[in-house]
Amino acid sequence: MKKVISASRRTDLVAFFPRWFSRSAWREEAQVYGPSGYTCTVDLRPSSVHTMVLWSKNFSNLLQNNYGLADNLKKYDQLYLHFTITGLGGTFIESHVPFPFRTLSQIGPLLKLVGKPRRISIRFDPVVYWREGEKVKTNLYYFEKMAPRLKEFGIKDIRFSFAQWYKKARRRADKRDFDYVDPSPEEKKKAASYLSQIAQKWDLNLYACSQKFLEEGPGVEPSACIDGNLLRELHPGKEPASTKKDESQRRECHCTESVDIGSYTQFCPHCCLYCYANPRL
Repeated sequence: MKKVISASRRTDLVAFFPRWFSRSAWREEAQVYGPSGYTCTVDLRPSSVHTMVLWSKNFSNLLQNNYGLADNLKKYDQLYLHFTITGLGGTFIESHVPFPFRTLSQIGPLLKLVGKPRRISIRFDPVVYWREGEKVKTNLYYFEKMAPRLKEFGIKDIRFSFAQWYKKARRRADKRDFDYVDPSPEEKKKAASYLSQIAQKWDLNLYACSQKFLEEGPGVEPSACIDGNLLRELHPGKEPASTKKDESQRRECHCTESVDIGSYTQFCPHCCLYCYANPRL
């Protein structure tokens, strides 16, 4: 069975490492760097790859074919895109992410590239709350502005979660005087209900990513961000992909098996304040 390649949960390869990514696709193998200098080689021959799953907050390098990235990815049967748009781009929270109107403008060209709207999933992730003076602010309500645009493009699948403030992220927030707010589970459920109402209004599918308590609300389904059944359905040849749970992911994650070719040593310059992955922040 061909494997699904994830590029990448660990860093934004498309936005910041397009040369490495394109060269790996051209060579049809990727050298993946792990902790303590460990490396492994991942087979990227088209005959071995079911779907190439791309995760990014900015697909401009792909659209502009920088370093021949688009050309070198055309050899694969299927591209599936996770496009993160939170409405926070250009703010102090996502200081090096493009403004939302710029990222939304990429969706039309991306549709032409991948061929089907269901090959693009929008990640409204994470939902963040913070305090400025006496006011609590959030990007939650940006979803209402974005939803009709997604409907225009035929995009159906929206994945979301609330920011999880791990120790590393809390230390960073304190260092930068970012007064983050972590709402109670009940408040998050109420917010998820609001998102569900907007999603239903615009005929969108809403999925909660690795936060099982959100699935209790109507209109919120568990997310398999990499879903072997869906990838088989969308595949031009209907070839099967693994439907086994990816045991390398969190317990509440419903993703099926894939091979990630990114590395935490490829430090992501997006510098999002809530990031749990970047060791340099």
